[in-house]
Amino acid sequence: MMTLSDYFDYRLDADGNKYVEVSIRGVSLLRLPATNKGTAFSVQERIELGLDGLLPPQVTDLEQQLDRLYTNYQRQANDISKYQFLRALQERNEVLFYALLERYLEEMVPIVYTPTIGLAVQQFSLNFTSTRGLTFSTANIDRAETILKNYVLRDIRMIVVTDSSSILGIGDQGMGGLAICIGKLGLYTVGGGLCPFQTLPVNLDVGTNRTELLDDPFYLGAHEKRLHDQPYFELVDKFVTAVQKVWPKAIIQWEDFAKNVAFDLLAKYKDRVSCFNDDIQGTGAMALAGLLSACRIKGETLAQQTVVVVGAGAGGFGVACAIKKGMLREGLNMEQILQRIFVVDAHGLVVKEATTETYKLPLSHTQASYHDWDIPDDRVPDLLEVVTHAKPTVLLGLTGVPGLFTETVVKTMAANHANPVIFPLSNPTANCEATPEDIFQWTQGTAMVATGSPSADVEYQGRRYPIGQGNNAFIFPGLGVAAVLGECSRISDAMVLESAYALADYMAQHSMAASLIFPPVGDLKKVSLHVAAKVLAVALEDGSATRQDLKGIDLPAYVEANLWKAEYAPFKYSGASAEATV
Repeated sequence: MMTLSDYFDYRLDADGNKYVEVSIRGVSLLRLPATNKGTAFSVQERIELGLDGLLPPQVTDLEQQLDRLYTNYQRQANDISKYQFLRALQERNEVLFYALLERYLEEMVPIVYTPTIGLAVQQFSLNFTSTRGLTFSTANIDRAETILKNYVLRDIRMIVVTDSSSILGIGDQGMGGLAICIGKLGLYTVGGGLCPFQTLPVNLDVGTNRTELLDDPFYLGAHEKRLHDQPYFELVDKFVTAVQKVWPKAIIQWEDFAKNVAFDLLAKYKDRVSCFNDDIQGTGAMALAGLLSACRIKGETLAQQTVVVVGAGAGGFGVACAIKKGMLREGLNMEQILQRIFVVDAHGLVVKEATTETYKLPLSHTQASYHDWDIPDDRVPDLLEVVTHAKPTVLLGLTGVPGLFTETVVKTMAANHANPVIFPLSNPTANCEATPEDIFQWTQGTAMVATGSPSADVEYQGRRYPIGQGNNAFIFPGLGVAAVLGECSRISDAMVLESAYALADYMAQHSMAASLIFPPVGDLKKVSLHVAAKVLAVALEDGSATRQDLKGIDLPAYVEANLWKAEYAPFKYSGASAEATV
């Protein structure tokens, strides 16, 4: 492993005990989040590292620090204040930030990720206080390689990058999308155990078409209209080329790219660099895993389902493609699958004769497929007509359109099937296609429901129904960590598909009695480790992993042994000898 930074690194002493070797002293140690322990520096460390007198005299351990922080966290007035509090902590002391996040995971994930992250993105410029990660624009992209080499961290293994063109359900957010990348990487660490000092959030600031941002004097991004066509792809290519030269083992996660470029970028780079698109592949794997769990609870198979996916953007079509791959895995052929998957966009059923976007063609229907639905020849069937005539068992929403699943649509689902599966997966909460409360009312408690954002349990006729969150965080940390540990040259379709089945397998092992569709967020680390081990096995089998020396070993134990832990280690100034590097 390369040195983590010119300023610090983890090492082992002669007895195998971990310590942190630092090349900086004094105030510099306290200003670098990776090396700041605050009041937890021992008296001896304070003397040796030039910190004597710079800190309050009382030495406190990690537990005491956590208690003090959580007390202050609870005093914050609202969710965005809590988000700012946690971000400030992350920029001050990263070990302490991750220790706090792990301890209060279920409470804080909705703050550092969805749904609060949407508001943090929108208020990014107004609330900006400190830098994290890197931003590339037309002004500096030709210096990309130099910028990467100048970065404080030396051994980057995971990059989450966005162009902020399609953030959650709130669209083009310009510079603000960097907050999404920061949040995702936080979950890589707290969920997947990835060392935070090997991660990098990146924003490709290619401009914005959002007028209120361009007219905002406080907006910190480039005040330019978005790049498109060849200049856009040239900028992205310069970024990818620089990453390959400086950090050839880094995984790239494409995040929140609009559908008009997301599919093109994935197709261009998936066999050239180790990368994946979380909106397409992560969302698809998450939804497939939820559907597999629902089938298990109903005592049915995936091959028996008829699915309507509403929304044909990166997320929606990614979900449809994942379900297609799942059905292929379970024995159906493409002709049978096209009779069981219906994709609906803003214009209605996606039909070949009316489709200009090539990525939709593999799962497009023809006009002949609904010739007996009594639909006028001059238009395609709308959502209600598809639900009425196709009689789906499953309805999945990825549109960002609140209220799209109307009472009539939901009641039609319930009239056709005893236990319809209805997942309004759009987030944040305000963009959800229907509320769980309404779905249970309209189906008289018979529906199987999961949502994209956290949702409280629903009380209906004296019974409590837990609502699982269909969260990509159950997929991408395990998938990404497997790729990092295997030093994968690519992230294959088989690896992504296995992540879905691994999540469903975890649910079958741990939540069968509770009939849960998705696990609680508190299980995030257990889920991620399970997914990582399963995916790493597939990567070794299909040749995606270059670490073929891992074949035949206990992979769950290997993944567990390589977890980064949020704990303080003793510090030594670089003049001290070190026997080995971790």
